[in-house]
Amino acid sequence: MSAVLILTGATASGKSELAVDLARRFDAEIVGADSRQIYRGMPVGTAAPTDEQLDLVPHHLVAFLDPHERYSAARFAADATRAVREIHARGKRAIVVGGTGFYLRALTGEVELAHRYDPDLRERLRREAAVHGAEFLHAWLALRDARRASALDHHDVYRVVRALEIAMASPPIGDPRTPSSFASANVSFAKFALDVPLAQIDARIERRTDAMLAGGLLEEAERVGARAAAADAVGYPQALAYLRGWSSFAELRASLARATRRYARRQRAWFRSEPGVLWIAPADVAASAKEILGWV
Repeated sequence: MSAVLILTGATASGKSELAVDLARRFDAEIVGADSRQIYRGMPVGTAAPTDEQLDLVPHHLVAFLDPHERYSAARFAADATRAVREIHARGKRAIVVGGTGFYLRALTGEVELAHRYDPDLRERLRREAAVHGAEFLHAWLALRDARRASALDHHDVYRVVRALEIAMASPPIGDPRTPSSFASANVSFAKFALDVPLAQIDARIERRTDAMLAGGLLEEAERVGARAAAADAVGYPQALAYLRGWSSFAELRASLARATRRYARRQRAWFRSEPGVLWIAPADVAASAKEILGWV
């Protein structure tokens, strides 16, 4: 079985374009690892692969979910592992590409997750967070699961709430024989993060911001609506605020670019702290895939 290339990095670092080039060069298929590109009908705001890219290379776990449906890292890990096994069964190589660090950590088996989703418990925990604050929930999590708490930023309310939900819910019933990560499926991999200067990423974000606004982000955000599970993705809160009359167009553009820059920096910080990540210039990825993975 061929080893898997995991390609990650900050938003606007050129992951999607490079993944398509590599897939065509090495006869591979692509598995998405982006927590917002999984949703249908949101190609503008999520910078999803273009129709041309989708035609050039088979993509999996991209634009397959309704924006109102919730999805977990555990479910992603199981779905992506299955997709990779099916790709390998067809005699193809697999490239996992995306910038959602927690998804990738779950996929490689470097964190234990549960598939259970308990909406009542989650709502209770959200109320607790609103009343007592994120640090209180993080301290609560540390009492229930110190190892998981140590891996999470105490300001990351979503992840802390999800971890508490897992810690407090009864264990899920499942088939332990079904691989749910690369670790349980004995899939080898190499993780490459694209090393692109921040100044270059910031310039791309400025261009992407204008392209999104010109390409229909406002119409897309209005169609998706504020109640969708995917509506908290960067860009949609800013667009919805503008549509409600809470900001000018200039303020919309500035806030969208600023939020995207902050997101890119959070991604870089996450992957800098991840074990086993090889930071590499985009131009060197193909040669490293040959050397490290044995791809020819």
